[in-house]
Amino acid sequence: MDKVLRVAAAQMNCTLGDKEANIRNASKLIEQAVVQGAKLVVLPELFNTGYRVEEQDMQLSEAIPGPTTDWLCAMSRKHQIYTVSCILEKPSIEGVVFDTAILTGPQGIIGTYRKIHLWDQENTRFGKGKAFPVFDLGFVRIGLQICYEVGFPEGARILTLRGADLVIYPSAFGKARLYAWDIATRSRALENGTYVIACNRSGVERGETVFGGSSRIVNPQGEVLVEASREDEVILADLDLSLISKQRQTIPYLRDLNRALIKEQLANV
Repeated sequence: MDKVLRVAAAQMNCTLGDKEANIRNASKLIEQAVVQGAKLVVLPELFNTGYRVEEQDMQLSEAIPGPTTDWLCAMSRKHQIYTVSCILEKPSIEGVVFDTAILTGPQGIIGTYRKIHLWDQENTRFGKGKAFPVFDLGFVRIGLQICYEVGFPEGARILTLRGADLVIYPSAFGKARLYAWDIATRSRALENGTYVIACNRSGVERGETVFGGSSRIVNPQGEVLVEASREDEVILADLDLSLISKQRQTIPYLRDLNRALIKEQLANV
């Protein structure tokens, strides 16, 4: 198993409803990451449509596989990389749209994750996912969460207990709540002894929704290795995967977790 993995987060602004423009922008950012040696590239939440497209959710949603995932798979094959992104998913159930993260690799679509904890008006826009899958790439095991879910420790803990080494958050997180982003991204990493990639949006939509940027890559000690500071920016870090087991031994939260009692207590609240 490789001990060092070079990863990238592509912080980007988006043009509302213009998939062609957004995919062109994402292509440039992915290529910047590839030139710098990234093996895994993460894009923000709803990168291909923008976030504030609530009146067009159904119109802009896509089946998986579909046009955007076909493009993601083509980029993965072309550059021999893995990607994590997030789009509006049109499922087989008529009238229900999901906010869905996708993992692709050179072999195609590896898996998907539907957002479970929905923020504010997302509760009227999207259906809720029901599963916490972990994807084993052979050299790293990945768990997916989306944006607001960085504030829910249960999701990251479940993924970690199922074997995740790296938890990834494609996000469209607001600037007004960056204080929560700062603490939560580091906390999820530290308490689980995992790496975290939190890839956020930048820019402003509809003159009122201001995204916070500050995409970051965090190590298992809760240390921010690198953070974005510009509108369209690629950040990279080399993840020393051997640090995961070392940190879990240094502070053995997972070993000492009283799982039976926690399970019992959660069942009674």
